[in-house]
Amino acid sequence: MKLNVFNISGKDTGKSVELKDDVFSIEPNDHAIYLDVKQYLANLRQGTHKSKERGEIAGSTKKIKKQKGTGTARAGSIKSPVFRGGGRVFGPSPRDYSFKLNKKLKKLARRSALTYKAKNNKLFVVEDFTFEAPKTKEYADISKNLKISDKKCLLVLSEQNKNIYLSSRNIQGNKVVTVSDLNTYDIMNASTVLFVESSLDLLHQSFEN
Repeated sequence: MKLNVFNISGKDTGKSVELKDDVFSIEPNDHAIYLDVKQYLANLRQGTHKSKERGEIAGSTKKIKKQKGTGTARAGSIKSPVFRGGGRVFGPSPRDYSFKLNKKLKKLARRSALTYKAKNNKLFVVEDFTFEAPKTKEYADISKNLKISDKKCLLVLSEQNKNIYLSSRNIQGNKVVTVSDLNTYDIMNASTVLFVESSLDLLHQSFEN
């Protein structure tokens, strides 16, 4: 599969890049995508939720009324969950939501996500570029020139570039990552995926290892 390379003005440079079939043209595995996205979102959870149980509530443990003869249910403590201000029954407690996935499955998930984008013509390649200083307007102009300004865009760089990252930060729906940080969730969450030309070689190499 070949893709034309555009410049930041949105014009076709006449060059093209070859996308490897074993990365961009496989049989997608939806369950692998599901598991990888689930793990990504689970790892973002802090898991610091906590509510007090009856043993942690401040209050008297004195029996609040006699056991029998009141005509109502027996009650042993004001901290009982059945009373207002009492402890919570089976409330949340701190926990770790993360879980393990095999590297081969995660690679399969990324391949599947990239295949979906390629099949739906949601992949673009642009010549390598940089900014001398952070300029949000210049970054926005690139999106307009490529006619993707109204879409959620994921820009994939070959290496970190602080000026490009800072330029994109204030534009809603845009995200900049390097090839090493590329994950299934970001690919699926973006409407279009924009690769700089030099990042594709690194991407192909990452799937060979």
